Amino acid sequence: MERQRLPRTTYFINVAILTSLRGTCNKERVGCVLVKDKRIIATGVNGSPSHLDHCIDVGCKEINNHCIRASHAEQNVIALCSKHGISTKGCDVYITHFPCPTCLKLLINAGIKRIYYMNDYKNEENDYLLEEIKDKKIIYVEKIKDEDERNSEITEFVR
Repeated sequence: MERQRLPRTTYFINVAILTSLRGTCNKERVGCVLVKDKRIIATGVNGSPSHLDHCIDVGCKEINNHCIRASHAEQNVIALCSKHGISTKGCDVYITHFPCPTCLKLLINAGIKRIYYMNDYKNEENDYLLEEIKDKKIIYVEKIKDEDERNSEITEFVR
């Protein structure tokens, strides 16, 4: 039997999962992978800005049940690209968690064309933004298979 390749979406979302393990906020570990022309160009995690204390070292600083010490993975990947002069226009993004409303707007403004994610982040503002995105066909959004389906797909390709 001829061996097939692992689908790109499965590969990139699993890279996002692995990337999330580098996150430094105790509240949630989120990984973000930015892909252009089927190649990874940057990764990001949720964690403190450069040279500031990390939540895993000094604890989270929470206001209204949100950690204000850490930046989101999407913010960090866009900042990294900006810092190094890497264009995000036309990129795909693979994220372990659906972006918060602010990150969703940042991704749109950064020129991201497709968002692939695993875990939902439901709230009223995201529902509104998603409706607007769908109506105007601004960005393609797709939820990736759950962990059991991905693992069986990976196991099939490892054999």
